[in-house]
Amino acid sequence: MFFKRALLPISSLFFSIALLATGYGLLMTFIGVFLKQEGLSEGVIGLINAAFFLGAMLAAVFSQKLIVTVGHARSFSAFSAIMVMAFLGHALWFDPWFWAGLRLVSGFAFYAMLIVLESWLNVKSSTEDRGKILAIYTIVFFLALALGQLLLMFEMPATTIFILGSILVLWSLVLVAITRVTQPILKPFERYSMPKLLSIAPLALVGSFIGGVFVGAFYTMLPLYVLNVFDQASVVSLFMAITILGGLVAQLPVGVLSDRLGRRKMLAWAGFFSVAILALMLVLPWIWQDSVVLLYAVGFLLGMSLFSIYPLSVARANDVFDENKDLVEISRTLLFSYGLGSFIAPLMLGFILGFSAAAFFIVLALFALALGVYSLMAERVADENMNVYVAVPIASGEVLAEMDPRQDEEWVEEKRPDMDPPVEQPADVSASSTAEMK
Repeated sequence: MFFKRALLPISSLFFSIALLATGYGLLMTFIGVFLKQEGLSEGVIGLINAAFFLGAMLAAVFSQKLIVTVGHARSFSAFSAIMVMAFLGHALWFDPWFWAGLRLVSGFAFYAMLIVLESWLNVKSSTEDRGKILAIYTIVFFLALALGQLLLMFEMPATTIFILGSILVLWSLVLVAITRVTQPILKPFERYSMPKLLSIAPLALVGSFIGGVFVGAFYTMLPLYVLNVFDQASVVSLFMAITILGGLVAQLPVGVLSDRLGRRKMLAWAGFFSVAILALMLVLPWIWQDSVVLLYAVGFLLGMSLFSIYPLSVARANDVFDENKDLVEISRTLLFSYGLGSFIAPLMLGFILGFSAAAFFIVLALFALALGVYSLMAERVADENMNVYVAVPIASGEVLAEMDPRQDEEWVEEKRPDMDPPVEQPADVSASSTAEMK
């Protein structure tokens, strides 16, 4: 039975991931809202939040050396302690530059902890169960992030929020400390090859970058816009949670449709659909008359397209590259591009939102429009070369690529949808017709 054989032995890891993601979601949204309430400009808030994603990119490069040196359990303890100190440091002293440094440290520690947890999940995932475990990981991550947003509805003091986030991280550490899962061996760090990937799978690389831009804007800048309009932190938290749940709900239908219609068409859909939703958000303040229900509905629809772009981009890369290529290197390169987009988004969009909300949505819509147009211009992949769509978490570490079940050809063939072959005229028909004519 799958539960006893594969899921139960690593259940503590899933609980640890849930606690960590809840704390991550809680602090990610709260810090932007708190800084706005303190009177900081959107541009400064964007700089502070961009530091978090810079830390995430640094973790991808430098954290693995420490993990390999001291082991997964000890390194997870160290990264947990660093993250807790960063969280509590926010309550110690309020200064924008100091907080930017704390955000950088938090981003480094958080993504390093993801690398540790994903390494454990990967080593305990057999070929038979890897797809199911990754699906559960994705669901747990989405739901935990949504829960972190909902906690903001209680409107707790800032110090309480930082303490609660620290407690969640420490509980995550406790579950890892008592786990009996064997420590895995982490593979050496691999260099990224973005020029190579751009030459072979440009749509996948562009899609992952734009997906990162949208996710970075969603977590750092969109809460500020909602706060500016409604001036209620509870509205912000519920909007963020509903948008994340929209992304979770969309994974199954988007995956089924992309397996049958192709990633190119679904990426185009994600781009054009996002343009429509962003345009709707731009004009909603004039028509919703302080009704939050319409805001939540639009947020749900935005999440459906926003959180589908990166998984579709990874699937597109797997379609283009054959089985002789290093899929792990490809996925890590896409993840780096995704992180780069997440880092650039708050840097750029923070100042734009401070200048004009209309300009903020117009710039995002231009990114979405570029994705839609570029997707339609891309070359179509033949049905026989189509891989399988796999949903991935909103945030993930470098080891996620090793968990991807698409590396197993038998799994791909088993999950690949049946394509209706073109109707061809039997070869003997023309022959018999010729014989009759003779």
